[in-house]
Amino acid sequence: MFIISGPSGAGKGTVIQGVLAQRPDMKLSVSATTRPARSMEIEGTHYHFVSDRDFALMRERGEFLEWAEVHGNLYGTPRAEVDRQLAGGQDVILEIDVQGAVQAKAAVPEALLIFVEPPSMQILRQRLRDRKTESQETMDRRVSAAHEELRRKNLYDGVIVNLDVGQAVQEMLSLIDQLKERDG
Repeated sequence: MFIISGPSGAGKGTVIQGVLAQRPDMKLSVSATTRPARSMEIEGTHYHFVSDRDFALMRERGEFLEWAEVHGNLYGTPRAEVDRQLAGGQDVILEIDVQGAVQAKAAVPEALLIFVEPPSMQILRQRLRDRKTESQETMDRRVSAAHEELRRKNLYDGVIVNLDVGQAVQEMLSLIDQLKERDG
């Protein structure tokens, strides 16, 4: 299991999609969230969009491998989906925030962690602006959180700087292979 984290706007989702396109043996775990879907997001593909009440019930029943509040919304990784994929012999990628990564690593100690960081805070801000999906207040909150997330990248087994998506995809593929070989 690979846990991929990084600040909003670092491009981790884009890099992960590039990895999945080249590695059909890997599967992305679909997280649950209480935040509203963005216009281009599809239920069950990008996230499982659930109400606050349903999320709380899932949490109480122990259905999450990890969960966290991020930018005012709740996110969690459904345990059953990950277990099913791992039991089927697939490498599973979890795209989760730093606090969720710490929880998931505690639950699955053999998990390997990769951090995706932007080349600079200026580029991160520009990427968030270019998405046109958040208010200024939300962008400011995400940039503030990015500073804290970057301070915790030393918890990860490897770090990828996403300046160029194609290069970052190749670096992540190489790092995945190195980490798998290292941990046998």
